[in-house]
Amino acid sequence: MPIAPYDLTGRTALITGAASGIGRASARLLAESGATVHCADRDEEGLHETAALVGEAGGTAVVHVLDVTDRDRVRAAVAAAGRIDIAAAIAGIMHTSSVVDTLDEDLDRVFSVNFKGVLYTCQEAARAMLAAGTPGAIVTMASGAVDAASPGLLCYSAAKAAVVQLTRTLATETGPRGIRVNAVAPGWIRTPMTGRHGPEAQEQTEAAMTRMAPLRRVGEAEDIARAVLYLASDASSFMTGQILRPNGGVAMPW
Repeated sequence: MPIAPYDLTGRTALITGAASGIGRASARLLAESGATVHCADRDEEGLHETAALVGEAGGTAVVHVLDVTDRDRVRAAVAAAGRIDIAAAIAGIMHTSSVVDTLDEDLDRVFSVNFKGVLYTCQEAARAMLAAGTPGAIVTMASGAVDAASPGLLCYSAAKAAVVQLTRTLATETGPRGIRVNAVAPGWIRTPMTGRHGPEAQEQTEAAMTRMAPLRRVGEAEDIARAVLYLASDASSFMTGQILRPNGGVAMPW
């Protein structure tokens, strides 16, 4: 039984990037907290795996196979939900290149998913909430990469910085109507995306990040899902336009 401020019974959540990693963990946790979760991703097989896990936990999941860069498909998913109380824009990709080696297509691809995809999700969810006249919570996914220089991650960190500004602006615009908008900026999290270069590279990176972190570990997807639940629930009812940083203490910005 969810603790009262975290109880999402009767609420509907749209979660992008739900086929794996942080999106999957968030879908499971929000469903366990009582929400009906609409899971969106372009990975159909992964989405059905997530839906099965949600079902095994006693929750309800609806699958939407879509690419977040397609505004019409995002709009259709929001319409199909019928009502949106929570939107978590988690879908994202990473790209590694130095500044001088970054190509136009690299920048366009990463910004299309990591910024435009988040923008479309936020826009369509906010429009639905405003039209319904109901309060709501929107959670975006920023990154610890925006708090320090991030060699090799220009496209990714720049897009995530844009997400931070989107979050603050939308929070200011919709706050008077009862819509809260906050971001999660994770540190290094063990997910399929961060392991994209193979187990050896992942092990080396995690060892380095573990040494840097005062808590002496890297994060798991479930660590970030708990932050998403907090921002989606009434537990954070007096928070908007904020950046929550579950990062093990690697960065401690004011």
